[in-house]
Amino acid sequence: MRKIFLSIVLLLTVSISWSQRNQIIAYIDMEYILENVPEYLEAQNTLDEKVVKWRKTLDKEARFIEVLKSDLANEKAILTKDLIEEKEEEIALKQDELRRLESLYFGPNGDMFLLRKQLVKPIQDQVYNAIQSIAARKKYDFVFDKSSELVMLYSNKKYDISDLVLATIDRTRLIDNKNAKREEKKNATKELTPQQKQALAKKEAAIEKQLSDREAKKKALEERRKELIRKREEKRELLRKKKEALRKKKEDQKKEQEKKDENNN
Repeated sequence: MRKIFLSIVLLLTVSISWSQRNQIIAYIDMEYILENVPEYLEAQNTLDEKVVKWRKTLDKEARFIEVLKSDLANEKAILTKDLIEEKEEEIALKQDELRRLESLYFGPNGDMFLLRKQLVKPIQDQVYNAIQSIAARKKYDFVFDKSSELVMLYSNKKYDISDLVLATIDRTRLIDNKNAKREEKKNATKELTPQQKQALAKKEAAIEKQLSDREAKKKALEERRKELIRKREEKRELLRKKKEALRKKKEDQKKEQEKKDENNN
């Protein structure tokens, strides 16, 4: 409701200002623009593939926890209090690991946020820079986004500058590519200064440390998972031996009883 109210106030403000002097207004369709930027589609596909992979990992861990819960429910009647507490502690630990992994992937500063920032934000910046360039050149007073929550009751196609924004992005891309090639040729024969080499080495070391830390976290989670599996197998083996001992005891008691019955007869 508040956004609608602000939209109405903005439109009224524009209408009042219109009576004072001629305003030049244009609008864009951000969804249409992004859908026609190849880099955005590639970035979105890359992000979607990563999200699917992360979801599969989380689902696999969640199913494993459900198996542990089911096993505990089925075996609870024959387990000792200590074994029940150990299994419940194991399940709680796996649930904590699942929550940490979910936060690592989809948290406020997780992998999804960082990857989206790395892939998508530069493309969005291209769009906004193109809009600013066009608005400054054509002296637009307002540029609205048709695909946003701002309600547009009517829009004349002649004021749609979406294709102009795309053309500007293409032109900027060509210029940037030419400049990059020129700079690449220029730097090909230029030796890096000691300061540049040091800065480059620091940057590479920082990236390497980040990757190493991430790999260490994953390795620690995997080692903990293996340790939990080992303990669970040991508990199952202990439980199997107890069951076998109990069965054998019952058989011995039955045989002993049968001998007593024979002697009595």
